[in-house]
Parts: sequence; C-alpha cells; structure tokens
Amino acid sequence: MDNPVTGLTASTHRISVVVPVYQGEMTLPGVVAELMELSELQSSPSGHRFVVSEVLLVFDHGPDRSAEVIRELAARYDNVRGVWLSRNFGQHPATLAGMASAGGDWVVTMDEDGQHDPSAIGNMLDTAMAQQSTLVYALPSNRPPHGFLRNAASKGAKKVVATLLSSNDAPNYQSFRLVTGEVARSVAAYAGNAVYLDVALGWIASNVATCPVALREEGDRVSGYRLRTLLSHFWRMVISSGTRGLRLVSLIGAIFAFLGVCLAVYLLIAHLTGHGAGQQGWTSTMIVSLISSGAILFSLGIIAEYVGVNVNMAMGKPAYLIVSDPAVGPLGKLSNDQSSAPQGTASSSGGTT
Repeated sequence: MDNPVTGLTASTHRISVVVPVYQGEMTLPGVVAELMELSELQSSPSGHRFVVSEVLLVFDHGPDRSAEVIRELAARYDNVRGVWLSRNFGQHPATLAGMASAGGDWVVTMDEDGQHDPSAIGNMLDTAMAQQSTLVYALPSNRPPHGFLRNAASKGAKKVVATLLSSNDAPNYQSFRLVTGEVARSVAAYAGNAVYLDVALGWIASNVATCPVALREEGDRVSGYRLRTLLSHFWRMVISSGTRGLRLVSLIGAIFAFLGVCLAVYLLIAHLTGHGAGQQGWTSTMIVSLISSGAILFSLGIIAEYVGVNVNMAMGKPAYLIVSDPAVGPLGKLSNDQSSAPQGTASSSGGTT
C-alpha cells in the first residue's frame, strides 16, 4: 500500500475528496491516480499548502463493476476508502453521504467521469482564501462537454430557478465544488429527503464564489443521465428552493381570474353593441375549459409535490443510508462449496476490502 503523507503542519489545508460512483468501472482508476498525485504536500499558485488527505468513493449501486474497482483502489491506497450505500439513492444523496464521512478541513466534490481536473483544486482553494468563501464552485471556462440540448436545458433550468425562485447562485451550480468541512458535514447532517444539494448549501454557505476551470471530455462511458433524471433534478431544485412554487399557484389563479374578467367585459360589450355575443361558441368554450382545467391540475400537482416531500420527511424517509461493504457482511459469506474451492476459482459473491 502507498503511505499517506506525513509531516503536515497546522497551516496545511487537509482536503477530503468525495466522488459519487455509479458507472465508474472504466474511469475511476484514472481519476484516483490523478488525485493520488495530490496526496503529497502541495502548494497552490498563491502559496497555500494543501494535501488531499482522503478520497471517499461512494458506491451508489450502479450497473457495472464499480464495487470491485472501489475495493481494488482502497486496497492499493491507504487514503482511499469506499462508502457503501444500502441502495441506489442518486448523485446528490450519495454526495451527502460522502460529506458526512469526510474529516478534512475542506471537502471537494467531483464526478467520476474524469471531466473534472484535480489540478484545479489549488486554484479553487486560492479563491476561497482570497474571498473568504466557505463555498467555491468551478465555473466552466469552456463549453461543458455535453450535447447541445443538454447544455441548453441545463442553462435554461438554472435561469428559471434564478429568475422565478430568486436563487442568485443557481447559474453557478456545479458538481465540482470546494466547501469547508464544517459546512459540508452540517449540510449532510440536516438535509432532508429530496433536498437539492446546492440549494441546501446556499442556505448556510457564506459569500459563495466561483473559480474558472476548464472542463475535460467525459470518460469513455455512457452517461447515467436520461431525460427523466434531468427533469427530476430540475423539479427537486424547484421544490427545495422554498415556497415560491406555491406562490406560482396563486399567480396562475390570479392570471385566470383576470382573463375571466376580461372575457366577461368583452361579452358584455359585444352584447350591448350587437356584435354576435348571443351566438353559441362551442369551440371557444372547450378551449377555455381545457386551459382552465389544465391550470387547475398543474396547480394541484405543485401542491401535491410539496405535500409529498413533507410526508416523506414526516415518515422518516432518509436521504441516504450508509452500510458496511456487502462483501464483508452477511451477503458476502460463501457457501461451504464456495469456501472449499481452490484459490483463484471465481466466486459469485467474492470480493475483499
């Protein structure tokens, strides 16, 4: 095993790196290898001493061999360890679980696909120290390495949240973040089910800053995000941003009430002037009914989402649950036939830490 760095002083910034892992079989070894280059004492461009003291790989039950890769990396490096979730919870809950397990002065969160360059951590630390910020987001200096539609949808969603929900930090939301350890662990402790991580961080982080960072191409793997997942992320961001979504229901009601008054005035004027107000218009009646019904159902849907989130929290549904490595628990115990097999024989439940 590689030994962690020694001889650190009180002025050295110890950084914990949290990587939620869903499909990291192919890309994770390269990401960890780059992070290990920072496990020796480093100096940022502005002269701040820092070291990556631990790397937490949070297994979120993806469909590939990520679990085995995590075990191999944890066995190879002393400062790499796996964090095991009881089931798939999603990227943000997995990140929260890693934050809860981190012990560093700072916590860096980054993706598993290799698009986030670990060498930018020093610049992000300099930004935090210069602006006295407890939260620094990586601000892409190039176009994000995704398709046009995904980039446009992401940008539009953040603009909607910033405009309608008064979340000034929404345009800066990125999964590549640097946050003080105290803030990270506190958010992980109190964040409820279905909370959007960046919204929760914004509740308590002071003087949120950004640092220009060039994003790299994703690793050679299929993205785990689908349209349904992206829409779920957007809706979670809206619900987590406060009660302005409920105020939107009132706004919809006011708009339709105003339109109703305008229609009544129009019909009255048409009747008084004899311009066909007495004619029956089934088409327009159906259009008004459909639009009104749609607005009502949409409003009820918004209310139901808020009620659903609160019901889940009241019932105690956790945002995540950390368990031990399944390979060393009851599910990892071999049968008599398997345990008596010669060494090197493949086993369906094999795996060691």
